[in-house]
Amino acid sequence: MSQEIKENAVYTTSETQDLLKISNSTIKRMLKKGLIRANKVGGQYRILGKELLRLLSPDLEKEAEKSYLGLKKKVVNKINKW
Repeated sequence: MSQEIKENAVYTTSETQDLLKISNSTIKRMLKKGLIRANKVGGQYRILGKELLRLLSPDLEKEAEKSYLGLKKKVVNKINKW
């Protein structure tokens, strides 16, 4: 049974393991290396759904970054003309 990752949901490491179908050691390694961004609450990690979606579709993040940089360049050019 496949579960849907909700963008605004907050997941524990065990829920994340189940969603991504990875082992406990793999999730610990990914957290330690910063591949998954998380916040520690009461000694336990909490991971946002949008972080999991970013991990699963990095192309989407690259596209968003490209769009942001293009917009930023336009704004900087406009400001520099003043």
